[in-house]
Amino acid sequence: MAIVLGYDESPGALRALRVAIEVAAVYGEPLVLVYGAAAPGGKGEEYRTHREALHQAGRVALDHAVAAADEAGVPTTVELVDEKPAQALLDAAARHGGRLIVVGTWGESPMRGALLGSTPHKLLHLSRLPVLCVPDDEEG
Repeated sequence: MAIVLGYDESPGALRALRVAIEVAAVYGEPLVLVYGAAAPGGKGEEYRTHREALHQAGRVALDHAVAAADEAGVPTTVELVDEKPAQALLDAAARHGGRLIVVGTWGESPMRGALLGSTPHKLLHLSRLPVLCVPDDEEG
């Protein structure tokens, strides 16, 4: 089993990383760090440029998360996936025998999340696993 974390270095994700590391340590399970990098569109030079930029941002974010988990002694697996974040997390959880999916939130209202389809909102409706939504420090 594993703890699966959606990570993108947003304020909510930074706090979610700390929580996910704690949970993984308590359960003695590895942490699967997932960055969903689906670029909009699907063809042309603009798509390729956007995809490359997303992948670069994802690699940097995941490197930072791995360093934090290593410091805490929590083993990690990293996945940079060409899917939208919610689907990337659901697929990673299935592949790694996820126990729990952890995601950060960043201050949008529940109504806005429902209307615009936030990752936490999608996961709460689609996941067969428990989903832990961690507010950023500003949300208190």
